[in-house]
Amino acid sequence: MRILVVDDDVNIQRLVTIHLTQEGYQVFKANDAEEALTLLENKNVDLAIVDVMMPGMNGFELTKILTDDWEIPVILLTAKGQLSDKEEGFLSGSEDYIVKPFEVKELLFRVAVVLRRMQRAIDSIIQIGNMKIDRNSFEVEISQETILFPLKEFELLSILASRINKTTPRASLIEQTWGADYEGSEQTLNTHINRIRDRLKKHQASVEIQTIRGIGYRLEEMK
Repeated sequence: MRILVVDDDVNIQRLVTIHLTQEGYQVFKANDAEEALTLLENKNVDLAIVDVMMPGMNGFELTKILTDDWEIPVILLTAKGQLSDKEEGFLSGSEDYIVKPFEVKELLFRVAVVLRRMQRAIDSIIQIGNMKIDRNSFEVEISQETILFPLKEFELLSILASRINKTTPRASLIEQTWGADYEGSEQTLNTHINRIRDRLKKHQASVEIQTIRGIGYRLEEMK
């Protein structure tokens, strides 16, 4: 995981960097907002730790840019502990807020929690070509148009999409969708797969389901 530390206090910057590096994170450093935004033009970052009180653009303003434009989660660092400052921090889009001075272990814990939260959100969204599947809302978007799939079809499509370019055995699809005690015909699976294919084709999805004879099905992005 790659973490950006933005703080004009070199001592705090050094302390945070040392401990994050010891935990296995890759760390990028910036002394102010302008330097941070310049760095992001060439670096991919999973999380930013941002000081509120910096010369020029403050941490609240930078956080809004990072969250709105770059979709990077932010933990704010500040010497202020007033409720109004915390409110401004969360309204700017920050995921968490830590008041200086802080325990390094607490910062590392909060970093891990935010990254886990972000990973769960990523895992719930599957993006392939012009199709996006949201496992939380049970919605499928194709070219930004929301398509309603019946639940079983949605589950089958989600399973195949989570294993893009990998073959999923028929038995596995049936068990995951209908349960281990399913006693129906495999023709039911065939019917659902064909309906999914029809919907994908109708809405010009850039993916297609391939039949792997004698084994199962595989979702592939069309070239």
